Amino acid sequence: MSAPAVTLELPYQEKHSRLTTFFRYPLALLPAIWLGLIGIVAYCATFIAWFALLFTGRYPAALYAFNRKFAQYNAKVNAYFMLETDRFPGFSEDSPADYPVHLHIGEPLPVYDRMKVLLRIFLLIPPILIAYAMNLVATVGAMLAWFVIVFTGRLPHGIHGITRLGLSYMVRMVPYALLLTETWPEFTQDADIDALREPGAAGAIGSSSAGAAATDAFGQPTQARPPELPGGFEPPQPPAG
Repeated sequence: MSAPAVTLELPYQEKHSRLTTFFRYPLALLPAIWLGLIGIVAYCATFIAWFALLFTGRYPAALYAFNRKFAQYNAKVNAYFMLETDRFPGFSEDSPADYPVHLHIGEPLPVYDRMKVLLRIFLLIPPILIAYAMNLVATVGAMLAWFVIVFTGRLPHGIHGITRLGLSYMVRMVPYALLLTETWPEFTQDADIDALREPGAAGAIGSSSAGAAATDAFGQPTQARPPELPGGFEPPQPPAG
């Protein structure tokens, strides 16, 4: 029985507003305060859910829905704070369909492992340590992004990859802490690895390989072999030199 899937949707945005980037931290203050307030409610909801899961093996539907929305709103606020998007997160997870940041969390399991629930406080230690290190990575990326965007209005793809790498694990660890899922978050997603690669790298490699195929062992260009005629005959060749 698999746990609810948790994946982060965070596309690369190259152009950013210099003005809102310059004032990003004051602009993110109110959403951060609101996130902290509802975080207290989420903590209480998780505490109640812990007992429900321990005795019944089932996550109460209302508590699951609330904690899932909290985890999704947390992803939006952190992405805005870390300069991964210019879109203001608002004060609710009920954002427009075209909002670029979304933490996808699947439906609850029919039955949760009670032993994993009982030992969650200890099982949380490794993900918390990893999330702490990833927070440092994301913070470094966000600081670099702030300076570059303020002066150029653009977010380099490489800096986006650094910030996303740290941010992705941070926000995907939250559903595990809220007991929404019972498996540790994966260290990276495929999208996190893709974000670290320079755009067009695969194309450059392909072009290089094509160029190498057009030279002989001594680095001299070779002529393509003319096609054969039906019946195995080759077209006549021009006399040499």
